[in-house]
Amino acid sequence: MDALYATLAVIFGIVGLLGAVIPVLPGTIVSFLGLVFVNLASWSEITNTQLIVWGVISFVIIILDYLLPGYFSKLFGGSKRGIMGANIGVFLGIFFGPIGIIAAPFVGAFIGELLNDSTDKSKAFKVACGSFISFLAGTGLKLITGSMMLYYIIRDILLTVADKI
Repeated sequence: MDALYATLAVIFGIVGLLGAVIPVLPGTIVSFLGLVFVNLASWSEITNTQLIVWGVISFVIIILDYLLPGYFSKLFGGSKRGIMGANIGVFLGIFFGPIGIIAAPFVGAFIGELLNDSTDKSKAFKVACGSFISFLAGTGLKLITGSMMLYYIIRDILLTVADKI
């Protein structure tokens, strides 16, 4: 069973890392499941405390990924409608695949700002750009988190192999 757990851990770690850049894959959750699988192996040095910490980090990253578009829209001068548009775009984007996940918060913020003030297209574009920057920030956070979890998965497996040599 340990070999199966190790194999699943590596697969989930790699798929989770891919999920950081492929929006339809829940990368952070999948990476965390990789840690859970490696922890199930009898030889694993990953502790339950580490799992709890990584679980909390994963949860925070997931929440931030949904909140960042609104925050960055506000940071770039967005109105309540622009922020709401960005947040609605985050959820609607899920139904339009990878392009929708990237574009919908941008479009939502832009439309929201135009609904607030239809004469200021420049501001609407600026706010929408803030929403896009949030996508890049969220992707960066997911890449860092997924990379760290994959590192711990591989390190745990390699330490076990090294001990047996």
